[in-house]
Amino acid sequence: MALKATIFKCDLQIADMDRHYYQNHLLTIARHPSETDERMMIRVMAFAFYASEQLSFTKGLSTDDEPDLWQKSLSDEIELWIDLGQPDEKRIRKACGRAKQAVLINYGGRTSDSWWQQNQNTLKRFNNLSVFDLPEQQGKELATLADRSMQLSVTIQDGHALVSSDAGSVDIQLKKRK
Repeated sequence: MALKATIFKCDLQIADMDRHYYQNHLLTIARHPSETDERMMIRVMAFAFYASEQLSFTKGLSTDDEPDLWQKSLSDEIELWIDLGQPDEKRIRKACGRAKQAVLINYGGRTSDSWWQQNQNTLKRFNNLSVFDLPEQQGKELATLADRSMQLSVTIQDGHALVSSDAGSVDIQLKKRK
């Protein structure tokens, strides 16, 4: 019998001073059985950094044709494709070809550094791609905030995000690679 996704509920309050976006989102997050708390919380952070009424979680890990998050226009065109981790060049090429803007949030410490060293020259040719790195310690700290029913407050200013909940707070600084 296949394992089922674990459902998490998140009341996400976003105050993004950089984009002047102030909104509350009630999110239902399906965590795939193979997904860690860290990866799930990085998905939530990606949502906070790019939040809009049209941004949504996808089937993610269970589907190769979809990113972790995307924003679609009313005519069903992909405006924003957000992936996490260290995808291969073929997947990144597909993302850049299908979406107006593609974002990759890389995490994992030394493995993310090695991945970047191997792929940076190839990735330079994609004009609509942004690549960010989340320091390993920040990812681990984010994982400590995971709860089946979360209330998160995210304040974003000058590219920094302060994530707060009853379980504590974490300062997030994405490092721009490209």
